[in-house]
Amino acid sequence: MERVGPTVSIIVPVYNGEKTLRRCVDSILNQEYTDFELFLVDDGSQDGSGALCDSYAAQDRRIQVIHKENTGVSDSRNQALDQARGTYLQFLDCDDWIPADSTKLLVRAAETYRCDLVIADFYRVAGDWVSQKGDIRDDVVLSREEFAGHMMKNPADFYYGVIWNKLYRRQLVEAGRLRMDPEIQWCEDFLFNLEYILQAETFYALQAPVYYYVKTKGSLVSRSMSIANIARMKRMVFAYYNNFYKHVLDPKDYERNRPQIYGFLVHAATDGLVLPAALPGSWKLGEERSRLCLEAAEREGILAEAYRSRKLLDRCLETVALKNKLSLREVRLLMSLSYLREARSRRDLADFAGLTTRSLSASLQKLAARGMVKTEEGKNRFRVVFLPAAQPVLNEMAEAQNDYDRLQFAGLSQEEQIQYAALSEKVQGNIREALLNGHPQI
Repeated sequence: MERVGPTVSIIVPVYNGEKTLRRCVDSILNQEYTDFELFLVDDGSQDGSGALCDSYAAQDRRIQVIHKENTGVSDSRNQALDQARGTYLQFLDCDDWIPADSTKLLVRAAETYRCDLVIADFYRVAGDWVSQKGDIRDDVVLSREEFAGHMMKNPADFYYGVIWNKLYRRQLVEAGRLRMDPEIQWCEDFLFNLEYILQAETFYALQAPVYYYVKTKGSLVSRSMSIANIARMKRMVFAYYNNFYKHVLDPKDYERNRPQIYGFLVHAATDGLVLPAALPGSWKLGEERSRLCLEAAEREGILAEAYRSRKLLDRCLETVALKNKLSLREVRLLMSLSYLREARSRRDLADFAGLTTRSLSASLQKLAARGMVKTEEGKNRFRVVFLPAAQPVLNEMAEAQNDYDRLQFAGLSQEEQIQYAALSEKVQGNIREALLNGHPQI
């Protein structure tokens, strides 16, 4: 019987990447989603990259190493595609890395919305600073025509052009016999995307960042290419791009949008796809996600246990916050409200949510402004009502809680989980009794 392949094939071309390869591969091996195969394609590296790839493969059966002559990144990806067995395809460059929830979020979106392409926000890293980059502003399912309409407005954006912030269905890649063109050294990812989009029907835009892109790549000029070759490649790319819209749009729509389509030539006058030097809303690298005090996380004792549980839950809820443009504090409050919508006072609700009354009021105002909640206040009664706009976030929070449980109980058998639940119930009963006995009923 033919062996069923993994869900995801992750492909990483490697060329002289010894300094950054560990960070890249470790980020893949530390993914919450574990059903993948990883191809490390050593493209004739002259440093220790090849040996490092082999050492990783010796430690993890999911890793396959391909050693080859230096024929370029496109050929490296193609050789891995020839051997890939996954349902989906995910790509990385060896000087970049991904957050721990990256593959999980991409696969979950593809399977939840039954889409052919997931496109996601990413982090752009410049030195010690990081900023979030995206283009489609809402988590939304799109048709091919709708997706092409978004792309037409900003065609030379990395968001659309690269392959590493996306998840592809391998079946469509193989059905269309799609591969990277080794002869193209400018926008080669974009050409692959254009061909893939013509094979795909349903698209999903994911707001959560799934990739850390490090701005270290060289320009066309730095690759010692002649002006004639650069011009030839740009003409070729535009021909692909123009022909793409002739296929996607009917003749009338094409003629109406032709000025905007030809605007790609203006963007192409720059060297490579456009990514601003400075993006708004930058953070110091490491501050874009919730912090973790390693010293506290590694300690034993009551406070360390409580800290670890809280930070793991934060990590799961953080994805909900990123997707919905909410703060982690606001998502935590929504979770608290899902447990305790009514209290005797704001003070009681703030105490349950772990907030000051001022922070509670500020967060409730923001959630109310988003149309998610409304408050009702009376004598000895403070109540929060969820509005329809909150429901998608509540659904995602329930999913985050499932992630929390799955991570917390990883490696435990069903019997062990049942025993743990029974003991936890007794412990929580003791704590409840100790707190309530003798507490004045005011």
